[in-house]
Amino acid sequence: MRAIALRITFVMCVSLMAVPSLSAQSVRMSGEDEQIVAEINRMIKQGWEDNDVKPSARAADGEWLRRVTLDVHGHIPTSKEVAAFNADKDKAKRQHAILRLLDHPDYVKNWTTVWTNLMIGQGTPDRTSREGMQKYLRESLAKNKPWNEMVFDLVTAEGRFDENGAVNYLLSQMQDRDGGVQATAKTTRLFLGIQVQCTQCHNHPFNEWQHSQFWEFNSFLKEARRVDHRKLDPNSGRQVDDYSELLNGQFNGPVYFEKRNGVMQVAYPNYFGKQIGPDEKVNRRMVFGELLRADEERHVARAFVNRMWAHFFGYGFTRPVDDIGPHNPPSNPELLEFLTAKFAESNYNVKQLMAWIVSCESYQLESKFSNSNEIDNPAAGESPLFSRMYVKAMTAEQVYDSMLVATLPAQAGELNLEQAQADRQRWLQQFITTFGTDENDESTNFNGTIPQALMMMNGELINRALAENQATRLQQVIAAAKDPNDVVQELYQTVLSRSPTRAELNQLRPVLNRKATIREAYEDLYWALLNSNEFQLIY
Repeated sequence: MRAIALRITFVMCVSLMAVPSLSAQSVRMSGEDEQIVAEINRMIKQGWEDNDVKPSARAADGEWLRRVTLDVHGHIPTSKEVAAFNADKDKAKRQHAILRLLDHPDYVKNWTTVWTNLMIGQGTPDRTSREGMQKYLRESLAKNKPWNEMVFDLVTAEGRFDENGAVNYLLSQMQDRDGGVQATAKTTRLFLGIQVQCTQCHNHPFNEWQHSQFWEFNSFLKEARRVDHRKLDPNSGRQVDDYSELLNGQFNGPVYFEKRNGVMQVAYPNYFGKQIGPDEKVNRRMVFGELLRADEERHVARAFVNRMWAHFFGYGFTRPVDDIGPHNPPSNPELLEFLTAKFAESNYNVKQLMAWIVSCESYQLESKFSNSNEIDNPAAGESPLFSRMYVKAMTAEQVYDSMLVATLPAQAGELNLEQAQADRQRWLQQFITTFGTDENDESTNFNGTIPQALMMMNGELINRALAENQATRLQQVIAAAKDPNDVVQELYQTVLSRSPTRAELNQLRPVLNRKATIREAYEDLYWALLNSNEFQLIY
C-alpha cells in the first residue's frame, strides 16, 4: 500500500486547481420555450442592474457539461463525452446536450434516486418497500408523468407495498402510528412548500397560519391505515413479516386537538378555505388528492419550481426551500411566479421546467466571482442574485456513481451503473446520518467526515480502481496512450472533465519523475484527482 504521505504530495498539486426514452410528454424547445428562457434572463438581469453587479464569465464547455450531467444524470460525463462536446462547433450544442440528457435513461435513474430519498429517506423505514417506491417513480418519470398527477397518486394510493409502489410514500411516514402527524408535516412541506408543523402546537408567530391549520390538513390523512401481514417461516416455524398494505379506514368525524391553554378544539378537513363539513361522507384522502391535482392556487406548482431551482443552482427562491409564505418572502418573487404559471400551463411537465432552468443565462456562468459580483454570496446570508454558479457539494450517490464513471473502463460507449447496485447501497449506508426530527431528516451531501475521507482514500472502491490485475479505466488509459503526457491529459479529462493547466503540468512533472515506476506515478496522480475537492464538488 502506498504511503499516504506520497499521495498527499499529489493532493497538494491538485489543490492548486480552481474549484469553481422517449416519453409520453417529451421535452422540446420551441420558439415559445425560447421566449420563456428569454424572460427568465430578463428578470435575472434586472436584479443584476438593481444591485449593480456584473455576472461572471461564461463557463467553459467541459465545466458546463460536467455540471449539467451531474445535475440531470447524477454523475460526471465520460471522457469520451467531454472530448466530443469540446470538439463540437455547433453554436446550439448546449441546447442539444440538454435535450439529449433529459431523454436519456440515466435521467430516470438519477431522479428515481432523488425522489426516493426525499419521499422515504436514504435508509428504508420498516414496513416499506424501497423497490416498490423506486418502481413507481421509475415508471412515472420514464413517461414524464405530470407532477400534479404524481402528487395525486402518492396521496391517494391504496394497496400492497409491492404491488402499488406509490403507497410506500405514506407507509414510510406511518412508522409510529401517530394518526398521520408525520405524514401531514411531510406532505405539506414536500408538495406544498409550507411548514405548518409548528402550528401543531401553537399559532405561527410570523404569518396568518393558525393552530388549527395543521389539524385541518391532518384531517384529510387521518383515515389512512397501515395493515401489516405476517406469514409462517417453514424453516424456523415462527411468524415473520410478509407485506404491508395501505387502506382507507372509516373516519368521518373531527380531529380533536388541545390548545396551549388546555381548551380542546375540533378541526375538519380544510384546504386553503375549501372545507369538508361534519356531515359529508366522502373519501377524504381522495378529496385531498383532487385538490392537490387541481392546484387552483398553484401551491403544488410553486413548491416544485422552487425545489427544482434550488437543485440546479444550490439555492432556491426561499430558504429553506420548503418554507414559502408571507413570513419568508422569495428573493425573486416575479421570477418565481412567472415560472410557476408557465409550469402549470405546461401541464406540470417536469422535463420542460428543467430545460428552461438549465437553458437560462445564469446556468451557463462559471462559479468564479470577481469584485463586480462578490456581494452575490448567499453562503454569507445574502439573497442570491444568480450572477454566477454557486458551488454545491455532491450527494453521496453522486460521489459513488461518478467514481464508477471515472474508474470503470468504457464498454461499448455505455456504462451500466446498475451492475454494482448492491455494492452501491452498502457503500451509501456509511453516509446516512439521521438527525432525529419528526420527519426523519437525513444527511444528503457528502459532508467529508473523517471516516468518509479515509474510505475515499483507501476504501474498496478506490483500491479496486488502482489494482493492476483488473481491467480498470486506469489500465485502459495507460494501454492506449502513446506517451506520458497523453496519460496525464486523459486522467484529468476522465476525473475532472478538463485538461490540466500549464501550472499543474509544471508542478506534476518533477513529482512524476521521482516515482520508482511510471505506473506507480500514474496511480498516485489518479488517486489524488479522485480525492481532490474539485472532483467532489459541483461548480
